[in-house]
Amino acid sequence: MSELLPAGIDSFLENAGWGGAAIDPIPGDASFRRYFRIVGDDRRAMLMFAPPPEEDPAPFLHVAEWLNENAMRAPKIFAEDAARGWVLIEDFGDDRMRDWLDANPQGETGAYTEAVDALARLHAKPAGPFAPYDMEVYSREAALLTEWYCPAMHIDADGDSFLQAWNAALAPLLAKPEGQVTVLRDYHAENIMLLDPDASGHGAQGLLDFQDALVGHPAYDLVSLLQDARRDVSADLERRMLDHYLAQTGADEDFLADYARLGAQRNAKIVGIFARLWRRDGKPRYLSYIPRVWEALERDLRHPALAPVSTWFDANIPRPVRDNFGGEIA
Repeated sequence: MSELLPAGIDSFLENAGWGGAAIDPIPGDASFRRYFRIVGDDRRAMLMFAPPPEEDPAPFLHVAEWLNENAMRAPKIFAEDAARGWVLIEDFGDDRMRDWLDANPQGETGAYTEAVDALARLHAKPAGPFAPYDMEVYSREAALLTEWYCPAMHIDADGDSFLQAWNAALAPLLAKPEGQVTVLRDYHAENIMLLDPDASGHGAQGLLDFQDALVGHPAYDLVSLLQDARRDVSADLERRMLDHYLAQTGADEDFLADYARLGAQRNAKIVGIFARLWRRDGKPRYLSYIPRVWEALERDLRHPALAPVSTWFDANIPRPVRDNFGGEIA
């Protein structure tokens, strides 16, 4: 076991007051980060190793501090050495929302309702001190589809006109600067932990993987939750949760157009990311998620607000490929 552990882990734990604790590696995600459960003396913690230069834990620490200061359930920070990539955090346990729902499907409505309520509470707070989710970021993300997915499918797509279509589709959304909120950007069932509520009754869901937070539109995290790339969310549940969010926040029907815009943008980005994870990073398991993401993208493209982007897809990506929800990557 020791030869599989990162160099410096024992000295960091010793300095943090956890010397001699048991170290249990946790399966990783799509990044270079690694996680370990630390157990000793009737206490537990999670150790995140985000090694430079590929990773930088400083944004995680920054966003976690802001979330906890604003009564959101980010993990508490017990110790850190950001320069070397070490962060020792609160252990939220084993009840990840995705896994818990696999074992308790009858609890789906309740779990998603609480997740939507948590977003409504976050969106009621002033936006945090984070960079803006602007057209430059939206365009860079959407371009991942033409940069990675299209070459993998041997599709010679026009990347310049793709970005022009997105500029046209997203311009109405960006013309409404009011109502900007903290956007966690990866808010879905694999990054939500089910916890015991605190004394206020809030915080029954812990937040993970929020280090890329920006200030942007409130629909983005709702899309991330309800058009989940890794878990099927029925159209009925999606609509009920959208209605619940509208009732909680007072958002109007224009919100649904922005939801479709950001759903299409996010899903295009994810298709590109999953293709990149395979081609560049040697992680083919993400290819199996692409049909689900492509199907959600097609639903979003049906909204009139996406007309410029839908027209681009009709011109650049063959209908037989799209009818197969993205096809098989070669």
